[in-house]
This record gives sequence, C-alpha cells and structure tokens, in this order.
Amino acid sequence: MESSGKACGLFAGVGGIELGLKRAGFESRMLCEIDPVARAVLRQRFPQANIADDVTQLEKLPKVDVLTAGFPCQDLSQAGRMAGVKGERFKLIDHVFRLLKATKSPPTWLVLENVPFMLRLNRGEAMDYIVEKLEADGWRWAYRTVDARSFGIPQRRKRVLVVASKQEDPRPILLQEDAGEPSESDAPSAYGFYWTEGYKGLGLASNAVPPLKGGFGLGIPSAPAVWMPGGEPGVAFGTPDIRDLERLQGFPMDWTKPEESDPKAERTRWRLVGNAVCVGVSNWLGRRLRDAGRKQLPFDRESVPLPPGPWPAAGWGEEGDRHAVEVSAFPLAKTPPAIDEFLKRDLKPLSHKAASGFLLRARRSSLTFPDDMLDELDKHIEAVPPKARRS
Repeated sequence: MESSGKACGLFAGVGGIELGLKRAGFESRMLCEIDPVARAVLRQRFPQANIADDVTQLEKLPKVDVLTAGFPCQDLSQAGRMAGVKGERFKLIDHVFRLLKATKSPPTWLVLENVPFMLRLNRGEAMDYIVEKLEADGWRWAYRTVDARSFGIPQRRKRVLVVASKQEDPRPILLQEDAGEPSESDAPSAYGFYWTEGYKGLGLASNAVPPLKGGFGLGIPSAPAVWMPGGEPGVAFGTPDIRDLERLQGFPMDWTKPEESDPKAERTRWRLVGNAVCVGVSNWLGRRLRDAGRKQLPFDRESVPLPPGPWPAAGWGEEGDRHAVEVSAFPLAKTPPAIDEFLKRDLKPLSHKAASGFLLRARRSSLTFPDDMLDELDKHIEAVPPKARRS
C-alpha cells in the first residue's frame, strides 16, 4: 500500500485509532500509553513504533503528519465521574497542547476523540475549553458525532471526533459525507443490554449491543448481554466471548491476547477492549485524511451560527467564528448484521445470579422493555441453576 504519511498516537490504549490509520496507509512512529498491559499489546502489534509510557513526561513529538489523542473520558462520561474540566483525567489534554507548542514542525492534522456527553456536560464546557485552546494557537477545527454502526459494526457506539489543522480545511474531512439515519428494523432478532443495569443506564440496543465500556462500579467485567427473543430457556440470554468483543471494536480476534498465558488476563482484556476506539471509525477518518492529501475534497454543507448553550452534534470554526452543521452520525451506509448474526462464538449463558439481579431491578424500575423480555428472563433463571456456595 502506498504510504499516506506518518502518525503519532497519545493515549493510544490498545491501538484502535492506530490500526484504523494503518489500514488507511499511515505508519505509527510513536505511541504513548500509561497502562502497562495496553503497552504490551502495542509493542506486539506495532513493533516498528517507539512506545512511550507517560504523556506528562514527554518533551517533544516526532515529526508526523497526524497526531491523534483519544484522551481519557472518565471525567466527561455519563457513566463516569462527570467532573468535567476540573477533573484530573481531563486535565491530561493540556499535555497535548503543550507538546504541540514544543514541536517545531507541528503535524498537518490533529485528531481528538471522546464521548458525546462532553458536548452537553455543564453546557459543553469541555468543548469550550478545547476550542479555545485550538483557536488561541491558530488551528481551524471541525467536529462530528459518529456512530460505529455506520461502519458495519452492530454496536450502538457514538463518539465525537475533532479534526484540526493550521494549513488545511478540516470541514470536508468530517462533515461532507452523510448517509443519513438508518431505518429501524420492525422485528429485531436480538437485543443487547447491560445485565449490570436495570434501574437506569445505557438501555437496550435493537439488533446491536450498547456501547462497550471498560468497567463497572463493582469491578465486574462489563460485557453486555444479548437476548434472542423466543430462544430456548437457559440459552436465550448470554454474554459474548472476549474474541467477539474485540470484533465489535473492529479488531481481529485475539488482538489483546497476551503473548504469555495469564489466568487473570480475560478480565483485563474486557477493560482494554471496552476503552478502545472502534477501528472502523478511525479507518474511515484515515481514508478521508489520505484523500485530502491527494486532492481537494469538496465541502458544500449549509452552516448556521453556533447557538449558545450545549454544543450540537457537529460544527466547525476558526478565530472565534463558530458554526453548527446539520449532519447525521452516519457518514457511511454500511448496514451492520444483527448482533446474533455477527457473533462467531457461542454466548455464555447469563448466570442465575446475574439474571436474577437484573430482573429484580427491572421490575422495580419505570423502564420500558420489549414484550415478553422479562417473562423469558424469568424462564431463563429457572433453567439455569444457581452456583453452589463455597463452604
């Protein structure tokens, strides 16, 4: 493949952004990640890259075309601490801007990634902060909320991408392509949900799973459950194998499997996969960046002045001139298969304890569930024996 350029990834995790860019022709020169287990994955999968461990200790960046930073989301996530711009994890983004200022030849493109709740949390103060930092240093910027389902993956996972440049126009990269919202299936063959929820949470996903997440408050691995309506009691409710969770983020099976056997690795792998960026999203973005380097991409979408308050789903700006753009979260129309068709491994039946806890919370809540779901879950519980207590 003809090289599209060089890239550097901060907060790289297990390389979701980097693998997508690699498939678009970009070579990662340096990757930075604080988690030692994730770093081991990066060393295994990107042997040509220099691997750094702490963004706060970096003094400069290599000369690259693209700098990416999927900075920590815990302070901005609806499922996290919601500390906002005052949170210690959010403040790590300052090191991105510090390193950009310390670099004599800044990259052509800067790519930031995070959760869409940051557009609304505290009236969008996190986005205010990021945009003010960009504009103070002369960056033009555009952003967009995108959904992983647009790229053929049955995971209802929305993320915000911010693309900025000092030399180029970022608007056609993110905002030009739009396939529009897909139509919902009249008769879903399966639903994804989190068995750790019940009173509230991410809810059901039709023919997909809710967004994978890296952790749960009790330290329980956060694999979602799948319900197949009308299935046999005892197997109609189950959780996917870790290898299918990797595929739900666009990775090949066993991407996060350690080189040496580790009986504790599976729980860690669930966390790493849940925190990753969907490879299909970054591959689409990488191809747009590649094409922008070879030809002039068009941009003809109407814009309106950015309204006050929480930020809309997409927009752009430069030098204080800020606009909103009406565009869907689906740049492409790659209809994903239903989740039950996508999975290659058998579901692990949801345990008696997990199913019972979810059913108790669901029946006490005011949430709405599909017809027969709770009745079928009751039958599942009867069919799955409880584990014997240890003496």
